[in-house]
Amino acid sequence: MVKKKESGLARAKLRGSYLTLVISVSLVLFLLGILGLVLINAKELSDYFRESLSFSVMLDDEAREADIRMLQKDLDAKPYVKSTVYVSKDEAAAKMKEDLGEDFISFLGDNPLPPTIDVYLFAGYTSPDSVARIEKYVLEYPFVKEIYYEESLLFLINENVRKVSLFLLVISAFLFLIAVTIINNTIRLAIYSKRFLIRTMELVGATRSFIRKPFLVRSVYHGIIAALIAMTLLMGLLYLIEKKFYMMFYFHSIRLLVILCVALVILGILINLVSTFLSVDRYLDISEDKLYN
Repeated sequence: MVKKKESGLARAKLRGSYLTLVISVSLVLFLLGILGLVLINAKELSDYFRESLSFSVMLDDEAREADIRMLQKDLDAKPYVKSTVYVSKDEAAAKMKEDLGEDFISFLGDNPLPPTIDVYLFAGYTSPDSVARIEKYVLEYPFVKEIYYEESLLFLINENVRKVSLFLLVISAFLFLIAVTIINNTIRLAIYSKRFLIRTMELVGATRSFIRKPFLVRSVYHGIIAALIAMTLLMGLLYLIEKKFYMMFYFHSIRLLVILCVALVILGILINLVSTFLSVDRYLDISEDKLYN
């Protein structure tokens, strides 16, 4: 009766250690998942700001409508152009009147604003060098007077994106190292409770691979469960964020979210496998004196 009670208590302790392990790993993966969401959203936000910038192609007042449309179609066909918007002299004047709140044409006696084509580029082509090459190409059209864009703002956005990307990369590496350390220590504590079992298996002639196998299989199982818990928490957090702060945070890239979830599963399995392998090896061929330390 006493032996049954002791074995039941041992099993309860073992289940408790496994539960602690799964919860610890899932929380660490959850934090890594949050970091992944931040990285995804940071890229989407940087792309949004880059692609919201435009440069204006100032056209000659005497430019023919057919030539303007030809230029617009040519730009729309380019792989680096996201969209173009043609703004006629009258439309530009109406917008200026709305911004100023008064009719400047009646004051000046003429509409000085030229027709323009506002060009929006894809995020990958918004660097100053790329814009300069595009500017050179567009200026080859004889009815294009000049091209206007806020060069300082373009440089500032690209510079800040680089700084933020570097900062997030450093933080990611730091958090990953912390995550690996926490998971490794948790697994080592779980394996520590089985050190005498490992020694017993060694004494009866079991090979290293035979001893490792059940631990490694269990670590894969625990890694998958922890990743699923982390993904559930992540999806719940994502739902709350989109519900409460829809205008500030948005994660519309389903493909990236799927990749993130798959990465969490793979990460959970790999970290568990490597940590379990190293922890089991630590108690293989260890001296009997150290088993009690």
